[in-house]
Amino acid sequence: MPEQTALPKLGLLYLNHVLRFFDRSNFKHWPNRIEHVTYRWGNDKQRFINEVKRKKIDVLIGNIPATAYETFREIARELPGVRFVPSLDAQFANKSKENVTHFCHKYQLPVPKTEIFYVREQANTFLRQTTYPKIIKRSYGPSNYGGYYVHKVDSYSEAEALLDNKRYLPIYVQDFVPMQADIRVMLVGHKPVCAFWRRPPEGEWLTNTSQGGSMDYQNVPQRALDIAVEASRAANAEYWACDIALGHDNEFRILECATAFAAFPYIRDWIGQYLCWQLSDGRLARPHIPDYNWEELGKMSSQVLRTLRHIQFSSSAEIYPQTDCGEMFDELTPQGYPILGVQYRSFEEWPSEHWNFQDRFGRQPLAGVKTNHSLIAEAGEDVAVVITASNEISGAVEHQSELATLSDQQVRDFLLSVNGIGEKTVEQLLGVFSGASLIRALQEDPTRLTQVKSIKHKKLDSIIEQWQKTQLSLA
Repeated sequence: MPEQTALPKLGLLYLNHVLRFFDRSNFKHWPNRIEHVTYRWGNDKQRFINEVKRKKIDVLIGNIPATAYETFREIARELPGVRFVPSLDAQFANKSKENVTHFCHKYQLPVPKTEIFYVREQANTFLRQTTYPKIIKRSYGPSNYGGYYVHKVDSYSEAEALLDNKRYLPIYVQDFVPMQADIRVMLVGHKPVCAFWRRPPEGEWLTNTSQGGSMDYQNVPQRALDIAVEASRAANAEYWACDIALGHDNEFRILECATAFAAFPYIRDWIGQYLCWQLSDGRLARPHIPDYNWEELGKMSSQVLRTLRHIQFSSSAEIYPQTDCGEMFDELTPQGYPILGVQYRSFEEWPSEHWNFQDRFGRQPLAGVKTNHSLIAEAGEDVAVVITASNEISGAVEHQSELATLSDQQVRDFLLSVNGIGEKTVEQLLGVFSGASLIRALQEDPTRLTQVKSIKHKKLDSIIEQWQKTQLSLA
């Protein structure tokens, strides 16, 4: 009998000021010690790399927030012997809505028609000529934070006022698709393990529960599950979630997809058990999760579901999946949705040199540039990417460069001048952002600051308001 190879050494990837998705309790089946490594932001890249090497970690498990994604692209290249789970390619969609669009377009997944602009003038030209209503979203990050960063505009004047206030970059515009509802599907090993409807309140269009939407777990259409499985397999993701809209035209379209999503603890346990099976080459047990289990679990209150851990089903559950009331899981597909392994890839599907439009364009010498064709992605009828610049904006860019030279003390003084911001919050912000990167975030996409847990919507609005006053005083 051939000798079994040693199990890989696992490490959990944490980041200061960022909520943890996993802890060791999610991996209770793993027989060996699991390390953890924490990224501290700022100039911490080399120390982090050295710690991973010192602890001899083979696999790093954890989601990476949008603000650190490009840094971890660099870190992964410095650690070629370390497998990241999910891979940086699987997390490509986590960084931004524009990445979701590029991903869906490549794999011919259904999405609303989308326009992406990196220069305001080009967006204005489109918005003056287009038909309304339109949806404008903050692109950065995998979440819309309860609908706070999703805006419906009914005219050019509304769009112009919104962009003057929010200063989103890129400017991400989608056709407004009237929805019956949307569906959240969570997957482990390309298998749907939880799915539910989110329905807007009467007369409204946002489905988020924080905006008054309702949710239920019954009769999720197989077509939505199939689209989510197709997306998960295209991303080669160990775990995945999709938000899929059902329009009044009865068409399904992907709104969001990512490896970063909110999940009940028992779902994170299933992910942990799946990863133990996957990373042990099948020596540890694969979880058994019946199709449509959510229809029964969803009958419990969310308060109870938040407390459940390590739910297990017997292998006969798919044959005799009945409750005390005699109810059956009677919607199983003929083949079902099996849990599948994910094949490790050593190549990069989405290298930053080509796909990091946001940062690459931000570093371009804009003055005198008419069109930079090297930065325009090939686009089909569902997505247009417009990246151009002109002499008329060069003055604004020069002024932004002057603002970017503010000293760290000036940045600290600015933050302390914001109503409701104290020393503790300043330390948290400067623990994640350097002075220069914080200024850049304020110039390009202030909503990046919400990566710091203490920065909620009201504080962000106060920071933006104070920043606008500061710009006027420096102009």
